[in-house]
Amino acid sequence: MADAQRRESATTTLSIGEVLGILKKEFSDVSISKIRFLETEGLVTPARTPSGYRRFSSNDVERLRSVLTMQRDHYLPLKVIRENLEGVSDGPDMGAIVPQDFRAGGGRVRLNRAELAEHGALDEGEIDELEAIGLVWRNPAGHYDEEALAICTIASRLRAFGMESRHLRSFRVVTDREAGLIEQMITPYTRDRDGRARAQEAVREIAALVIQLHAVLLRAEMVRAGRA
Repeated sequence: MADAQRRESATTTLSIGEVLGILKKEFSDVSISKIRFLETEGLVTPARTPSGYRRFSSNDVERLRSVLTMQRDHYLPLKVIRENLEGVSDGPDMGAIVPQDFRAGGGRVRLNRAELAEHGALDEGEIDELEAIGLVWRNPAGHYDEEALAICTIASRLRAFGMESRHLRSFRVVTDREAGLIEQMITPYTRDRDGRARAQEAVREIAALVIQLHAVLLRAEMVRAGRA
């Protein structure tokens, strides 16, 4: 009896709706359209019944979980995720964009001002300055999240080199312009059935490329100036 149950469990497959129910517990924004989109991109290949219905194995579910985790936690575009899954990624790491060192229990960071000051190595007055120029802000619930923590940590390290809050204003201006440009660029992706999933992936891909471009341009300028 036990052997039969193990064999049945090993061959049990799930419908796309059942897979959605499992993944929704960890990824609130996942949808059937998103899963279908990841299939069209070759990230998962479920079996098909004779009538054409998708059937997902436990390995398929784990693969989807890995893909969604890399998107959410590391902001990776699908091309890099695919390479990571296949173990052939030798190119630049586009995942180290938003530090995740302070994620608590896999959930969103929720800090008050005093906690943000402590963990971000700034005093509350310095946080006020960053808020005034739009670099950090509270979420609707009145807390600071991991992005605010990462920004404060970076700002604290930059202060050691003499870079003050007023110097960081230009980063906010540039970011606003780039975000507006990305918004324009993804408009064509929102016109088909899987538009939301395609738009999200386009944002990740474009953002990763923009960050790479910044890094290359800055390095090139420092080399040109004889500083690197």
